Amino acid sequence: MSTATTAPGTAVRIPALNRPVALVGAIVAALLANLVVWLVGAAAGGTFEMTDAGRVQSVAPGGIITMTVVPMAIGLGAAVLLSYRWIGVLRMAAVIGSVLAVVTIGLTVSADFDTASTIALSITHLTLVPALVVATEGLRRRLIQG
Repeated sequence: MSTATTAPGTAVRIPALNRPVALVGAIVAALLANLVVWLVGAAAGGTFEMTDAGRVQSVAPGGIITMTVVPMAIGLGAAVLLSYRWIGVLRMAAVIGSVLAVVTIGLTVSADFDTASTIALSITHLTLVPALVVATEGLRRRLIQG
């Protein structure tokens, strides 16, 4: 039986982050990533339009911005504030936020977007996961280290 080993210093470490950097940094990183995904989706022919009650609605780029910033600000913001009292909330926030980001892909898939838009919008949901994990773990590291 073999075991995997890593050489010292090769592991990726999440840096310790203070609360403002964790919150704003995660939101800005996710937003920039999602705007890049939107640009790639648009270049691939995505219209980012859907029909709702007989009316055509566009979700980009304003929808990309709103649907990235608002959930991250509310969810991660709440976790950052609650971490003043309970550090354990940060791991819960990473898990719950990641699960919600993945599960809500179903809303995108069920809408009548074209294929390129559906794929791009689904990817925008997934970009939130690393942003949440890095922010919460970075803040947790900072709070534990003191």
